[in-house]
Amino acid sequence: MTERTTADEKLPRSELAAYLEALASEFDEDDDEIHVDVGNKTVTLSPPEAVDFSIDVVERSSLLRGSRETIAIELSWRP
Repeated sequence: MTERTTADEKLPRSELAAYLEALASEFDEDDDEIHVDVGNKTVTLSPPEAVDFSIDVVERSSLLRGSRETIAIELSWRP
């Protein structure tokens, strides 16, 4: 069974920083579970001590469409 919870938002940088800090502090706790806010839902996950981490940065420059920068961060594990 696969269950996916997705939320797309546009946040001011300060709110984004607060969200990422809250997520980081969940991983920093000594608890076996973390709680991740996704839109109007909270998802509970069980990461192990070591988590697979991937970061991808793309910088695009286009004369017609303007520049675009993207950061994708992926964390994955087997509980």
